[in-house]
Amino acid sequence: MPRFHCPLPLAGGATLALPPSAARHVQVLRLQPGDAITLFDGRGGEYAATITRMGRSDVDVEVGAHDPVEREAARAVHLVVGMPANERMDWLVEKAAELGAASIQPVATARSVLKLSGERAQKRQAHWQAIAVAACEQCGRNRVPEVHAPLALADWLRAQAAEAHTADGSLARLVLSLQGGARPLRGAAGSAGRVQVLHGPEGGLTAQEEDLALAHGFAPASLGARVLRAETASVAALAQLAFE
Repeated sequence: MPRFHCPLPLAGGATLALPPSAARHVQVLRLQPGDAITLFDGRGGEYAATITRMGRSDVDVEVGAHDPVEREAARAVHLVVGMPANERMDWLVEKAAELGAASIQPVATARSVLKLSGERAQKRQAHWQAIAVAACEQCGRNRVPEVHAPLALADWLRAQAAEAHTADGSLARLVLSLQGGARPLRGAAGSAGRVQVLHGPEGGLTAQEEDLALAHGFAPASLGARVLRAETASVAALAQLAFE
């Protein structure tokens, strides 16, 4: 059954107009009044719904029963990604959303090819957020991971310095490293309910950037001896941490 993200408060029995992006998708699929769809608003669970009217550019639906089903990962994995160039970041966001990432923080590093600021950064953030929404519609997630605004790595680390622990103290901060002494990722994460995973773009983090992360409370973790592409590292980390 087609699934659509509807970032409006949903309630059984309500009649509402779908937001423009969802309405366009319904039009593209050539759905008709009476057809059944599924809606989710990101607050948990999903709703059965029925199309009641098709306009030229707008679509009305009647919201049905709420199903509290959740399809989230076993723990919250927050990716902090040195932005890869071209379409690789798009691919990373899509697969991270499918694999259950709780959030994605793009960061600019010394070796980042992609440089963003101002209006261009805002447009890319909106573009990546739309990719995350589409991935959740496809894979069945009812909670959309937030793609944060791009920041310089040093600025992000400074902003995070005061958030060393969650309320229950179960936050692990890990930086992917090829240096000797880095623990295997899963062991380094331990039983933490939340994990931040930081890794670099093409070429990785510089030694100075890795040292800066360590100084801000990150611990070195390893995915093995092979050098992975930036987007592959995110997927590999999520595969290890989100499916326990």
